[in-house]
Amino acid sequence: MTDETTERVTYTADVVCIREGEVLLITRGWPPHEGMLALPGGWVDPGETSLAAAVRELLEETGVRVDAEDLVLVGVYDDPDRDPRGRYVSAAYGVTVPADTTARAGDDAAAVRWVPIDRLPRGLAFDHRRILGDALSGQRAAAYVRRG
Repeated sequence: MTDETTERVTYTADVVCIREGEVLLITRGWPPHEGMLALPGGWVDPGETSLAAAVRELLEETGVRVDAEDLVLVGVYDDPDRDPRGRYVSAAYGVTVPADTTARAGDDAAAVRWVPIDRLPRGLAFDHRRILGDALSGQRAAAYVRRG
């Protein structure tokens, strides 16, 4: 194959972290979308599963520690145009944490904040609004409630 027909795919993981009617969002500290709100997440490292990456990225970016078995797969997001850096495919997971869970900014996050689900901003980085919508609908929402 030539370079024109070979597409590099970068594998990532994102996390929808819910706490009593609020979702945890970060303010991105780096381009692309620097300064915009986004879900915690990042690259899946070599030898790592997307589930392990989701646990690690949530901890690194927000200080929130969860067990892998508490995460529920929301979906796989692979729209070719979802990331301006190129082809990024993300496995998104959801988790419900206790009401007293606190978060702090770390790693790639300039800031973190709990945002009421009924007051979500329109402009989220990447396709994170879609991921949130999927996570909060139907069966998936019920799974978070059962596990929370």
